[in-house]
Amino acid sequence: MILQERIGLLSRLGQYILSNTPDWQEVKERAYRENQWFVPEFINKASEQIAQSFLDEDNLTAWANQYQIPDALSHPKQVGIVMAGNIPLVGFHDFLCVFVSGNISVIKPSSKDEVLIKHLIAKLYEWDVRIQNWVSFADKLKGLDAYIATGSNNSSRYFDYYFGKYPHIIRKNRTSVAILDGSESQETLSLLADDVLQYFGLGCRNVTQVYVPENYDFQPLLAALKKYPEFIDYHKYKHNYDYHLALLIMGGKYYMNNDLMVLTENASPFSPVSQLHFAYYQNRQMLIEQLQKDEAIQCIVGMGLIPFGHAQTPGLSDYADGIDTMEFLTGL
Repeated sequence: MILQERIGLLSRLGQYILSNTPDWQEVKERAYRENQWFVPEFINKASEQIAQSFLDEDNLTAWANQYQIPDALSHPKQVGIVMAGNIPLVGFHDFLCVFVSGNISVIKPSSKDEVLIKHLIAKLYEWDVRIQNWVSFADKLKGLDAYIATGSNNSSRYFDYYFGKYPHIIRKNRTSVAILDGSESQETLSLLADDVLQYFGLGCRNVTQVYVPENYDFQPLLAALKKYPEFIDYHKYKHNYDYHLALLIMGGKYYMNNDLMVLTENASPFSPVSQLHFAYYQNRQMLIEQLQKDEAIQCIVGMGLIPFGHAQTPGLSDYADGIDTMEFLTGL
């Protein structure tokens, strides 16, 4: 199977996602039934983002050409992929990289997100039976040539133990932050609300902490963060909101609340669902340099940085943890 055939099949998969056929609708409904965090709105957003940004034929061809990928590898490697399950299809990009590079994918999907990825791969099987030689699923990954594993800081220790002697990419917990200066319009803050609230804030590209100057007026931000009032009707979100608000009250800690989200001052960039941390800064450039060195930070949103509202719209070359997956695969 040559490169252009692989790209052609991926492009067809993107068209299938966007066509929203009855069988794809049924699969998305089943994914939501099995994981209540995967509400239909966010399944649609994630899959459409993949179709439009990752599976466009011209984009794929230009991206592959950057790495001078040959039409076919004489000795393709078997690459194990351990996928995360925090947001819908979060592991798709790893599969995409392995497939386009001409190597063989052996996927261990997350139990939280196996319905969508298994259906899309089954579609590829349906269109070209040869795909079964290039992509498969497994409960355990053993005896492979290389591994790409995404998980928490805790699970990364196990990944390193099992996969450390092989070529590997092992990813840990990451999150994203935003830098505000107080001049943002209400429209800009509405875009920031998307960066914070989409996928309930569960993605590594979700903003979970904002940096603000001294004497910052939080009222416009609090108003913007009421963008998705329906969240409070989801029991999983409501449970988190009530629980973490109660902890702040019992702890006597200062907080701000708009009946949907809680803002509290905290040095940690990692905040729980329904909560946004903030911290003050004095020198913006020094802050940026500090954040760029922080291995826990995936994205920095702000003026001159990642634009507001674009944290959850990565392109093909926006690699997780800043590690070029394609460079890793082409160098095996």
